[in-house]
Amino acid sequence: MPGISNPSSGRAGGIRIVIAGKGGVGKTTITALLAHLISRKGLRVLAVDGDPQQNLAVTLGIPPEKAEQIVPVSKSDEYLREKTGAGPDISPGGLLTLNPDVSDVIERFSIPVADNLHLLVMGGVRMAGAGCLCPEYTLLAAILRHMPLLPDHVVLLDTPAGMEHFGRAVADGFDTALIVTDPSYNALSVARESALLAQQMGIKNRVLVVNRSGAKGDTRKVQEMCGEEGLFFRVFCLPADPEVVRSEPSVTLLPEQQSPFMNDVRCLADFILRTEVS
Repeated sequence: MPGISNPSSGRAGGIRIVIAGKGGVGKTTITALLAHLISRKGLRVLAVDGDPQQNLAVTLGIPPEKAEQIVPVSKSDEYLREKTGAGPDISPGGLLTLNPDVSDVIERFSIPVADNLHLLVMGGVRMAGAGCLCPEYTLLAAILRHMPLLPDHVVLLDTPAGMEHFGRAVADGFDTALIVTDPSYNALSVARESALLAQQMGIKNRVLVVNRSGAKGDTRKVQEMCGEEGLFFRVFCLPADPEVVRSEPSVTLLPEQQSPFMNDVRCLADFILRTEVS
């Protein structure tokens, strides 16, 4: 399997994990499962949906009709105007607050899902990248940078494909990159590029999760494409499980099951907590 380097300990207080990878490999499912498993250990979990498709709510178990009514932070004109000085009713060309105070975002926008588990839906931006000065990006980047100030939370950020959408803000706010892939060539290519980007951004804890694995040749493919020494310090291989498909769109029944897939996801959750508190 890929080379494993020594993990670095997380920052003091709180755990912050960004989940990245190609679309369709199971990022949102794994994010939701980890959120439920960790919150059931008595830890406060904030699941953050940074994907414009906004599927994390229903995956966590919020009924679709209620999930559709959730207004993401980036679409709240009132909050955008209050924090950045921009909005649809303000003429362009004014001064944009580049470092807004978002200390109230959890209280105002997070949604209770279960005991110890809340959801924050951030929504998307018109543009992406470190050079974007659009109000939505400015606001969301400030929220990500605020995450280290939640010392008693486990924060799980579900992203679109890759991590470049929030640029430097991810590295400033998060300790660990959980990079999800399946054994396909395209997904492994994205996983490797995501790991290299995380490495360049200074995220030292990089974990590869190979979802739906187990077919002959999978181990060889992972080694060939993602086996660069030091790229990942741990690899988890999760077998395909038909119950995951049958349970869609919600994962709430899966944590009760004793299956090879769920047993491996529990091991992943335990590893994350052990690594981050060491």
